[in-house]
Amino acid sequence: MARFINSVYSFEIKILSSDENSERDLQARFLQSPFWASFKAMHGWTAKRFAVSAMSDSGEKIQCTVCVLLRVFRFAFINFSLGYIPLAPEFSIFAEKSAESELKRLEKYCAFLVEFEKAVKKILPSNLLFLRYDLPVDFSTCQERDFCVSSIKKLALANKLPLKKAFTDIQPPDTTVLDLTKSKEDLLSAMKPKWRYNIRLAEKKGVCVKFFTAHSPDFEKALDVFYELYETTARRDGIAIHAKSYYSDLLKLSENYKNAPEVRLYIAENEGDSLAAIITLFCKKEAVYLYGASSNVKRNLMPAYLLQWVAINDAKAHGSALYDFYGIPPVEDENHPMHGLFRFKTGFGGKIIHRPGCVDVPVKFFYSFYCLAEHLRAFFHKKIKKILAGR
Repeated sequence: MARFINSVYSFEIKILSSDENSERDLQARFLQSPFWASFKAMHGWTAKRFAVSAMSDSGEKIQCTVCVLLRVFRFAFINFSLGYIPLAPEFSIFAEKSAESELKRLEKYCAFLVEFEKAVKKILPSNLLFLRYDLPVDFSTCQERDFCVSSIKKLALANKLPLKKAFTDIQPPDTTVLDLTKSKEDLLSAMKPKWRYNIRLAEKKGVCVKFFTAHSPDFEKALDVFYELYETTARRDGIAIHAKSYYSDLLKLSENYKNAPEVRLYIAENEGDSLAAIITLFCKKEAVYLYGASSNVKRNLMPAYLLQWVAINDAKAHGSALYDFYGIPPVEDENHPMHGLFRFKTGFGGKIIHRPGCVDVPVKFFYSFYCLAEHLRAFFHKKIKKILAGR
């Protein structure tokens, strides 16, 4: 047990099996679900799940389930692991009304992050290079988010905390989210008028939307269509995509895993032409638009608008509380290369959310060298590949 910022947490940590579900798991974000841990384990990661109970010296009790994803890297004679915690742990003190200042609550959160790493360190691989948190703290403005990030840096410096803001964020720190407890009429009225018009236009022009799961008779054919569209999108926009097996495994696992979210593949067609496709995930807490692809033909029929509207209604029928469009630029900026994405997703009328992104707890000296390599890789994908794609 370690002391930081005049705060002490004592931990009780239970290792959970990969398929052990609790009621808390069913309410969790999909990235913290046993299903997602099993899926990532199919693609190079190892997952460790913990039931965590922590008590602060002031008597505050925190209970949560935390999934840590681990990956091993080998370079010459160097062998190391990195740990990644997507959108966890969640602190209710950020959502609840409190007399404490935001800075004081952030101090407690920083202390918890550092002390949790120390508590699980002996359970994680001995060659762990760092533990990376994707912080699940939502802000309404970029200014609030930026204050949080700068405060974390200042707290780490002032209190000698081993906390570093990661150069690369893994999950999109900015997104827009629809409240699915609203009626269909209210959802439509919240959209920009042009978005409602485009949905009606796609329907009027004969765009048809079909969805597929891994148990659908034409699933393999539909997956081929999706991947061909995705390759077209990747070439056009200069983005990286996974092998087709990655998306196939995701859809198939959702059909064969107990208490898994429902994962669907939607395809928009017109007169035999496949125009656009998306993959969405539905669970109780949230529905998430994970992947999207489109062709270069008949874009004037606005298939992407109808695709999203069908998926939104299906998510609402499924019982999901939110529909997350999952990733936008931080602000509306016509000079941003993804400005079109910002306009498209925010036009559906959702609430824009900003998160702090990733924060690391370094463990080994070689962490700084990893950061340099990560910086160079990000520069290649975000700059060089887009230049080569003509963007």
